[in-house]
Formats: sequence, C-alpha cells, structure tokens
Amino acid sequence: MDVLLGIDMGTGSTKGVLVDTTGAVLASEAIAHSMSLPRPGWAEVDADAVWWSEVCAISAALLAKMPSHASLAGMCVSGVGPCLVLCDDDLKPLRPAILYGIDTRAHVEIGSLTDELGSDAILHRAGTLLSSQAVGPKIEWVRSHEPEVFGAATGWYGSNSYIAAKLTGEYVMDHHTASQCDPLYATRDFEWNHQWASRICGHLPLPRLVWPSEVVGQVSAAAAAQTGLPVGLPVAAGTVDAYAEAFSVGVRKPGDQMLMYGSTMFLVQVIDEYHSDPTLWTTAGVDPGTLALAAGTSTAGSLIAWLQSVTGGASFDDLTTEALSVPAGSEGLLMLPYLAGERTPVFDPQARGVLAGMTLRHGRGHLFRAAYEGIAFGIRQILERFDDAHTGTRTVAVGGGLQSPVWAQAISDITGRSQLVPEQAIGASYGDALLAAIGVGLVEADTDWARISREITPNADNRGIYDELYRTWSELYPATRDQMHRLAAADPG
Repeated sequence: MDVLLGIDMGTGSTKGVLVDTTGAVLASEAIAHSMSLPRPGWAEVDADAVWWSEVCAISAALLAKMPSHASLAGMCVSGVGPCLVLCDDDLKPLRPAILYGIDTRAHVEIGSLTDELGSDAILHRAGTLLSSQAVGPKIEWVRSHEPEVFGAATGWYGSNSYIAAKLTGEYVMDHHTASQCDPLYATRDFEWNHQWASRICGHLPLPRLVWPSEVVGQVSAAAAAQTGLPVGLPVAAGTVDAYAEAFSVGVRKPGDQMLMYGSTMFLVQVIDEYHSDPTLWTTAGVDPGTLALAAGTSTAGSLIAWLQSVTGGASFDDLTTEALSVPAGSEGLLMLPYLAGERTPVFDPQARGVLAGMTLRHGRGHLFRAAYEGIAFGIRQILERFDDAHTGTRTVAVGGGLQSPVWAQAISDITGRSQLVPEQAIGASYGDALLAAIGVGLVEADTDWARISREITPNADNRGIYDELYRTWSELYPATRDQMHRLAAADPG
C-alpha cells in the first residue's frame, strides 16, 4: 500500500497526516507553537527552531505509526504565508521569519515602493496593490533596517520553500507563493517580474518557479538523518496553507469558494480569467496555469477569544448559549471587528474596532452576537467583490470556527449563501498529501478526496433585517476612519 505524508505549518501548530491513495487518513500528529510578537506590528517565527524542528518531529512520529505493509511514496509541506525567510549558503536563517499580513512593520516601505513604481502599474503587473501581505516591502525593510542581514543572505524563502530546501537542497518557490510576493511576480504571465525583482532583491537570486504538486527533489541523506525519512523520498513543492486547505476540500473550479474560519478569516475563489481589484489579492492558483482571488481579515476567532477574556472568561458553551438567545441583528448593536487593523477590503493597519448602538439593555450575549455579525458583514463585502470577477457557484466552509453555530449561521444569513461543510476537517496537511499523490503520479491530476457532510443554509426570515443593518454597517468605517487614525497616532504602542 502506497502512503503519502502531508505536513502543514500553521499559525498556531504544525500538523501532519499519513494518507493512502483513496484519501483515507491512517495517522495524524500535531505540535502546538506560538509566534513571537517582539514589537508592536511585528510577527515572527524562528524558522529553524519551530518549523524545521517540528517537521522533523512529526515526520518521525508518523513514520512510527505507518502500517507495516505500507510504503511511503512521497511528501509535501505547506505553511503560513507569504513569509520571508532569509538564509545563508548553509540554509541557516539569519533572522526570524517575518510573517504574512499580520506583520505590519513595512508600512513605510509599502508607501515608498508604491510611490516609486506607481499604484496603477503595480495593480496591472502584479494584480494586487502593496499591503502588509506583500513580501516585496518586507525585503525592502530588511535591506533598509538590517543591512548586515540582507548583505549576508544568499537566498530568500517562504515557509514551505524553506522546508523544501532543507529536505532536498533545491532552491524553488511555488507559483502561488510567488504571486503573493508582490510586486516581484507578474501574475498575468506566471513569471517573475525581473525588472522589479532585481530592484528590490538586489544580489539575492530568484528561486526556480514550480507548481505546488511538482516534485522538486528527493530527501537528502542529511535531511533523512534528522527526520527519519527515507533517502530519495520524492518531495512536492507545496504552497501557502490556506490554498492547500482549499485544494483539500475540492475548491478547484471557477466559481468555487473557500471560507476558512480561524483566528482570522481567509477566503479563496478560483476564477477563469485574469481579474484585478484594488481591494483583493489576485494570485496564481494551485493547479498549473490557474488563477484565484483571495482575501483575508485581520481578526475573527482572535476577536472572540479577546471578548471571552475581557468579559470574565466564561466558557465557550455558555457564551454560545447567551449569543443564541439574542435575536438576529443584536437588537441594534453593530461592531466593526478591526481590533488588529484590517486587511481586505480596506487595507488599513490603523483601523480600530467600533461598537455602535450600545445601550444599557445590551449584555454579554449581544456583544458576542454582534462580533460574529460584524465578521460576517465583512465577509459579505468581500464576496460581493469576488462576484465582480466570477459569480460564486459553490462555497465550502472549513476551520475550527465552524464549532460556533452562531458564527456559521450569521455568515449564511448575511451573505445569502449556503455553505458546504466537508467530512474531512484535517485541513491543509490533507491537501498536501493529495498534492504529493498527484506529484508522484499515484492519482490523476483531477482527483478530489473531499466528501461533503452537511450544508448550512440561509434563514430567509433574517434577510430583511440584515440587509438594512449591512447598509448601516458599511457606512461606519468611512464615517469613523479619521477619528480611528487620530486615536491610532495617539496610542503609545
């Protein structure tokens, strides 16, 4: 029996699975970790001590669980992204990895590069305006603020391409991750934008571009000694975790959408032709030659955890019961969930949370329902933008946040869209196993292991109140933006 190994390095943990060629999960492992927040606006991970060490540990643990009659045929690793890992010739990280859009340190570089290259030209060539999600400004930040690190670096990586290099010695980057390294990649052409990449990367060579399911090399003897993996095991490139998760649940055809419920929300929609929108991210897809739109919020589950903490630490079950007792619309209470700034569609790191309409009759249950509804109103904004490129035809929901019946139902009610919940909820590592199976030729390229277990449908009785509240909610940010920015400027943090 052939078995595939999939590993995903997420924000809060690294997870791994062993899967056979039918999609059956044979074993799984997980290791929790946390990111480092050394300064306001910074979010980092020690790529060697966390990511590589956990890949080694999970590989060894899963090999110990492999059935005696099974043979490991291939592996693939995904991870958070886009990130920046700068390494020397020995693949030693020269500083902690700078994480994706939650790391907002490069705001000055975003502005200066936009002024230098032109926002219209960036949108046309890269498909996405520069934001805290972009890797180009992060490279520029290191070049300006840590010139000794930049000068010593001989390669730059994302989370998954760093692991691929540690496993195989190959210097590669998958097309999807590259397409989030704005403005270094020409998304229309599926190729590096060599002019701008040379300007920003300087002496750093550009990785060889591959598609996520491509086998990029084999496990080296050195990597085998640290991981327990067999020498010569084929390694597929992998990609950013959210896209590996979308792949795992069959979001692969134009109009297919994924809603990922987590500490933040991340959305992916496959499109059939190139489309750029200044409020979204246009990227290469996972399947070769495909395109996708993406969007992400800055808070979601993290907002709920914060509310739970500041309102007395009640159990999640108790808070859910309280929120369920509150009618749709939270009796006129609205929340802008921008407690960590916001990514799409406003791209404003200085945005702040707002509660509007609060009265003495509002209690803790109202706050929790209003938070879920505020997140859902933001998702409606994003999906309406997605529809401009290609009307959504199928929405698949994934992630731990689906444990909240309030959250999931609010999103269906507010957006008017049904959500399909897959049977297999392991996530990106499951998609990695499928990418490995495709890469080594054990399954056809169009194989889909996803099975739908249930459907969340909109409650038509709530549509009227939510349509009216959505109009008011949409006016809150423009009406309070200047005040938010003044408050952000006055914050000593």
